[in-house]
Amino acid sequence: MKVHTEYLKFHTKKHREYLHITPQVEAIVRKSGVREGMVLVSAMHITAGVYVNDNESGLIEDIDQWLETLAPFRQEYHHHDTGEDNGDSHLKALLIHHEVIVPITAGKLDLGTWQRIFYAEFDGQRDKRLIVKVMGE
Repeated sequence: MKVHTEYLKFHTKKHREYLHITPQVEAIVRKSGVREGMVLVSAMHITAGVYVNDNESGLIEDIDQWLETLAPFRQEYHHHDTGEDNGDSHLKALLIHHEVIVPITAGKLDLGTWQRIFYAEFDGQRDKRLIVKVMGE
């Protein structure tokens, strides 16, 4: 079995941002030489996530508004007692989750017609990393 690991680095311009990363993941899969297997795409931070959905700006805005409704910024989070002010960012990351696994078939990501991979940043404007681990034959 082949295993190939690369890291993507991000430094978002906004506090919350959703980045389409399918092309970067596809390039890593090609570079790996894996024809049949899986790719793990995982945020390496507790205030970021990875998800699969449609690359449509209205939907991305809807997702952002939905997350803000479920986990709004507010001062009353107990996490803020530690001196941090990003309690909502942790909760948003829990809702999105931190990783996805995507199948690889014939050397390509085996995604549905509209499926794309996104990195979701909830506490940005600083350096963050994401691991892409390709496994298979």
